Amino acid sequence: MRVHFILHETFEVPGAYLKWALARGHHITSTKVYEKEPLPETIDGIDFLIVMGGPQSPDEDRENFPYYDPKAELAFMKEAIAADIYIVGVCLGAQLLSVAYGAEYEHSPEREIGVYPVTLTMQGLTDPHVSLFGETIETSHWHGDMPGLTEDAVVLATSQGCPRQIIRFSPKHYAFQAHLEFDPDAVELLITADGEEKLREQSEKLPFVQTPEELRGNDYSEMNAKLYAFLDSLVN
Repeated sequence: MRVHFILHETFEVPGAYLKWALARGHHITSTKVYEKEPLPETIDGIDFLIVMGGPQSPDEDRENFPYYDPKAELAFMKEAIAADIYIVGVCLGAQLLSVAYGAEYEHSPEREIGVYPVTLTMQGLTDPHVSLFGETIETSHWHGDMPGLTEDAVVLATSQGCPRQIIRFSPKHYAFQAHLEFDPDAVELLITADGEEKLREQSEKLPFVQTPEELRGNDYSEMNAKLYAFLDSLVN
């Protein structure tokens, strides 16, 4: 299988998504947006598109992030939707996927940074792939926005801080606001990018933000294993 990653920042790494693709022997390509790499000219030759996160928003102007072209990414994702290849959008990628489907992304009720449980909805418990997570799953978060919803979108999982953690837009197209791909290395990069003091201040004021020490102390192995199970189920 040919897997293509869209990567927005050096500190927003694909983590367990990339490790899964390597472990399964898939052919991997990527577009490093932060290095001003162009998107592929066509979706042809890609079987699975994984769009990762970043501090940007789907409607970001290019003043703050001159290398980020959301209109180009949305056009590419619409082509992928039309081709009905596998698509997973993660965090910013989840929001972009919702916009590509015609929805409007929104701010999440709460900022979430850390490991907190998400609970599957009734639809999630009957989804052929997400149901593998069980009724609840402890997973990572690092966001302030969330995907929008279309008429046909199905919310599969929620958390106390965000009502749209996992959304299915079609049988092959899933949006994950949560980060099941995080590992200690990925978290360390994000702590450095955000700044330890800033995180510590937010943790004192916001109910769903962990301290840098808590972030480093979390166990990410189980959520990574469940992500592998989801991806295996999705493509097999």
